Amino acid sequence: MTLLDETTPKTAGDMVTAGRASGALPTAPSASRPAAPTSTSIAGALNAALRDALAEDPNVVVFGEDVGPLGGVFRITDALNAEFGESRVWDSPLAESGIVGTAIGMAMYGLRPVVEMQFDAFAYPAFEQITSHVAKMRNRTKGRVTLPIVIRIPYAGGIGGVEHHSDSSEAYYTHTPGLTVVTPSNPADAYSMLREAIRSDDPVIFLEPKSRYWSKDVVALPVQTAPMTRAVVLREGTDVTLLAYGPTVKIALQAADLGAAEGLSVEVVDLRSLSPFDDETVGASVRKTSRAAIIHEAAQFGGYGAEVAARITERNFFHLAAPVLRITGFDIPFPSPKLEEHYLPTAERVLAALDTWEW
Repeated sequence: MTLLDETTPKTAGDMVTAGRASGALPTAPSASRPAAPTSTSIAGALNAALRDALAEDPNVVVFGEDVGPLGGVFRITDALNAEFGESRVWDSPLAESGIVGTAIGMAMYGLRPVVEMQFDAFAYPAFEQITSHVAKMRNRTKGRVTLPIVIRIPYAGGIGGVEHHSDSSEAYYTHTPGLTVVTPSNPADAYSMLREAIRSDDPVIFLEPKSRYWSKDVVALPVQTAPMTRAVVLREGTDVTLLAYGPTVKIALQAADLGAAEGLSVEVVDLRSLSPFDDETVGASVRKTSRAAIIHEAAQFGGYGAEVAARITERNFFHLAAPVLRITGFDIPFPSPKLEEHYLPTAERVLAALDTWEW
């Protein structure tokens, strides 16, 4: 870990003073990319989104653990330090609470910090800063102070990591009013949603499914997809609605393929935004199919799926032919790498759950 040195801004005031002495913070021209569609990974799309945001807006800064010369553990910030310099992209100390606290000060001074927590559970030391200050500042100041902060958090399992490296912590953040919580599942959304999150004047928890970092699609960057707070129907169906987000979208699509082989028409909805929740898109799908199931990696008890099931039931009760199902991780701490395949939801587990209904 690289600590701050003489060339790195020490405070939000230092950053603003150094950058605005000449009227603007240092910037670099946007890298040119072919307009033709190319095979792009989620990691590559996120890197491109950060690069374009840095080039477009001199108030955008990126910092966190190992995001500088190394380019991050997952190389999401690869080459950005070399391109934009230490005043725009730099390594922070190993102090998550300090990272977010510093971002709060910078945002209050007019900057747009994008910070990385490196791993899901590494963010817990910053939880007090996030829930007590990041989420509440606009309300506390009656709208006079906004915090345009993006907190990037690689989350969930599927990489053979041990505890503190494989948590699905989304419910902690969605339970906190004042935070927008989003998670992409494909490269196009990764680019578009991160750009939109950085432009937002309110704080965004940007959850990145690390097991999908190297999943590729053919996409032309830059790209603009649906607004980040809207769900999207990825596959039309008539018998059941499968709701998924982040790492479980792939599982839902696989389950839909398996279901089709058995004569089951499955509609797949990518939630994308966990808070706010897109009741309109989800409700329309559920009222069409009359059945719904939610998939996530986190433990079931008190998990995000419980809120989804409750909202669907309260708003669509007379349209439901069966209870809303939850296919989730088990109610245990995340297991060792050798056992995670037995913990994580699979397409087969999804179909087995659907078979418990009376059709």
